[in-house]
Parts: sequence; structure tokens; C-alpha cells
Amino acid sequence: MQDIGAEVRYFCLGMGIGAVVSLLVAPRSGHETREFLVQKANESKEYAQRKGREMRDRAEDLADRGRNAVAQQAEAISGAFDAGRKAYQCEKSKAL
Repeated sequence: MQDIGAEVRYFCLGMGIGAVVSLLVAPRSGHETREFLVQKANESKEYAQRKGREMRDRAEDLADRGRNAVAQQAEAISGAFDAGRKAYQCEKSKAL
């Protein structure tokens, strides 16, 4: 998950640098430049939302897999405990 955060940071940094450079070398009027910047800001917002959804989905998937793994281990431990208890009871009844 840290890689996605780094990707988002680099994307935002690149977007900021690109915006500054485009303002400095833009052959467009101020109105056209503002429209361009609004469009790019909207694209960036959509990108960030999409990445956020992807991160949430990945986290939910990992949480589900973790819960399943814990449940399987708990089941295995419970089965082993029950088997040990039965073996103890069997040996105890043989000793009497």
C-alpha cells in the first residue's frame, strides 16, 4: 500500500510542476489557460478518487484474507485441542 501512496505523491508533484511549466510557456490566453487548469484539476480529482477506491478494495481484500486465515488457524487449534482432550480422557479411563 505504501507504493500506491508514493505513486499518488509523485503524480501530484508532477501535476504541480507541469502546471507551473505550462503557465510559464503557455501560448494561450488567460481564459483558455484557466479552463485548461480546471480540466486538469478535474482529471486529477478523478484519478485520486479512482486510486482511493482501488486502495480501499485492496485493503478490504487483504482484511478478508486475513480473517479467513485466522479462522482456519482457530479451527485447526480447536480441533487439536479437542483431540488432545479426548486422548487424555481415554488414557485417564484406562488408568482407572
